[in-house]
Parts: sequence; C-alpha cells; structure tokens
Amino acid sequence: MTDDNYYMRRAFDEAKSAYSRGDVPVGALIVKDGQIIASGSDMKNSDPTEHAEIVAIRSSAKKLAHWNLSGCTLYVTLEPCPMCAGACVNARVSRVVYGATNYRSGSGGTLYNILSDSRLNHVCKVTAGVMENECVKILQDYFMRRRKS
Repeated sequence: MTDDNYYMRRAFDEAKSAYSRGDVPVGALIVKDGQIIASGSDMKNSDPTEHAEIVAIRSSAKKLAHWNLSGCTLYVTLEPCPMCAGACVNARVSRVVYGATNYRSGSGGTLYNILSDSRLNHVCKVTAGVMENECVKILQDYFMRRRKS
C-alpha cells in the first residue's frame, strides 16, 4: 500500500465518522514529515464553513502554532470546493490529495483550478483519484439515504 493510500484510508475513516453522525461523509487529514498532524470531517450540520478541510487546517495551524503549512499534505476524500481550495492556498499547503471528483464545485481542476492557479501567491501540487471508488460510493450512499428519508 502506498503512503497516499494509507493516509487516504485514514481520511476515509473520518468520512465514515461524519456519515455515522448524519453529516456529509467527507474526511480530511494533514500530514507533515510522515506524521498525521490533524484530522477532520464535515460538520456542516452545525456550521456551513465546517468542511473537513477547514477543520483539519485550523487544527493543524493550532497544533503547529503557525498558519503556514508548507511541507504539509492534505488528504481529503472529496475534491475541495472554492472555499477549501482557497484555504489551502492561503495556508500554503504543499500538496493536496483527493479521492472523489467534485463535479459541482471542484476546485482542484474539475470546475476551477484554484489549487494550481499560478496567478495566486501559492500553488499546491494536486494528486486526484486516490481510493476514488470508495470515496464516491460513501457519498452516493449518503445522498441516496437522505433522498429516501
């Protein structure tokens, strides 16, 4: 198993946690020098800005006592939206690895390319499609369950 698969599996555990409490199943974690610095999952039921990426970025900055996350990799089960991609750029996250493509608001190259836009003050390296099938399936299951209720 590659490092990306290992860390995405851990982010996927965060997504399962969100699913079990009735929130959108998106999970994220931040890794630096092979160590997990922070993790998070969507908590949008209580705050629309509490996306998994934002939770993980805030927690990482607090733990590292600095806003600059250079040298860190963000693993997230769904391609970041514009808000989260902007937070990655502003926090200077070095690399973003995501699972499922976000066809509605993906900002890692699908609809927008905020993460890699050289006109901005920072560019994140992007790796897409890690554990894509699992990440897509949990989202499909969640929204199918919501439609039935």
